[in-house]
Amino acid sequence: MFKWLLVIGVVVLGYVLWRHQRQSQRRDSATNTFSPKAPTRPAAPDTIITCHHCGVHLPAGDAVRGIVGLYCSDEHRRLAEG
Repeated sequence: MFKWLLVIGVVVLGYVLWRHQRQSQRRDSATNTFSPKAPTRPAAPDTIITCHHCGVHLPAGDAVRGIVGLYCSDEHRRLAEG
C-alpha cells in the first residue's frame, strides 16, 4: 500500500512541476514578444565641396576655411592664399 502512495505522490509532484514550468515559459514568452523598433532615419548627407586649390571633392565638415574659399588641407590653404 505504501509503495502505491509513493508512486502516486511522485507522479503528482512531477505533474505539478511540469505545469509550473509551462506557465513560467508562457509568462516569459508573453513578455519577450518581438516588437520591431521604429525605423530610424538615416543621417542627412554632408554637403560636398570642391577644394579651391586642387579641385578635389570632400565633405564640407572636413574642409579647411580660408579667406578665399574652402580647401582640402591647411597646406593648400597656405599655398592658395600666401
